[in-house]
Amino acid sequence: MINQLIHNTFGLKVVAARMFEYGSEEELGRFLEQGEIKAPFLHVGGGSNLLFLHDRYEGTILHSLIKGIEVTHETDAEVCLRVGSGEIWDDFVDYCVRQGWYGAENLSLIPGEVGASAVQNIGAYGVEVKDLVTSVETISVDGQKRIFQQDECAYAYRDSIFKRPEMKIYFVTYVNFKLSKIEHYKLDYGTIRKQLDHAEKVTLPLVREAIIRIRQSKLPDPQVLGNAGSFFTNPIVSREKWQSLLKDYPDMPYYEVNAEHIKIPAGWMIEQTGWKGKALGPAAVHDKQALVLVNLGNATGHDIVALSEAVCQAVFSKFGIEIHPEVNFIE
Repeated sequence: MINQLIHNTFGLKVVAARMFEYGSEEELGRFLEQGEIKAPFLHVGGGSNLLFLHDRYEGTILHSLIKGIEVTHETDAEVCLRVGSGEIWDDFVDYCVRQGWYGAENLSLIPGEVGASAVQNIGAYGVEVKDLVTSVETISVDGQKRIFQQDECAYAYRDSIFKRPEMKIYFVTYVNFKLSKIEHYKLDYGTIRKQLDHAEKVTLPLVREAIIRIRQSKLPDPQVLGNAGSFFTNPIVSREKWQSLLKDYPDMPYYEVNAEHIKIPAGWMIEQTGWKGKALGPAAVHDKQALVLVNLGNATGHDIVALSEAVCQAVFSKFGIEIHPEVNFIE
């Protein structure tokens, strides 16, 4: 397919020189055998973490339409699942909740697809997808299948081995997960417990509903206001840096990472600079969640980059801390 519009949640009108969507490993394999993929090429999910800098991508866009949720192993305590990379992430979470499987509920309403979740190591409210992944199935650009076990994926905060430039030759086809059948919850993040105050009994559906309410209260609908969710990652600083900041900002929120490191919410720092709710041309910092940059209607990728750079500079000037985009910039 030539000159196809590339879906992206920023609402940028970007076309691909060529686009190929595949519904099975066999279909992808046939395409690769034909030698159709030439650099540059880009494998995308739902486009929820991409910022295209130009209105045309001069290369091939690949997108998985592989569906299916298959139980591969089950005991009284856990269930293992093989999930197609083209499944919508939140549909998968909803399915797990309806089945009574624990572990994914705090990741409700995160946009994107299952394949991209394993690449990005999505996370929210004390849970990261790496906590659930057991392995990632891929096909390389030369048509070879390879399965990466969880410990090979080099998972870190919003990072994995698949984000490295040399790993772009691998296309994720399936992700394998392990969920628990034993009741347990992570509720001590954000306002989850407050949302559940009036519940007689905590249940999986109620936790999912609470997470959805929290996210909807903070994050704009991409169908209404183009955005990619959280634009910046939360910086992790040394305990010494954190202690020095506490002298000036005693009410600063933070999260313990380990004995040496503290995570400070980037959204809070952006608020302190005064950028929350402010615009730079046709791009703006969202007025309800400062981590989110939005397209006010006719912004280009470069407009959003200019805003992100201004915000980063303001945070560094005030706190001496560098914050970095979570979103991937695509030339």
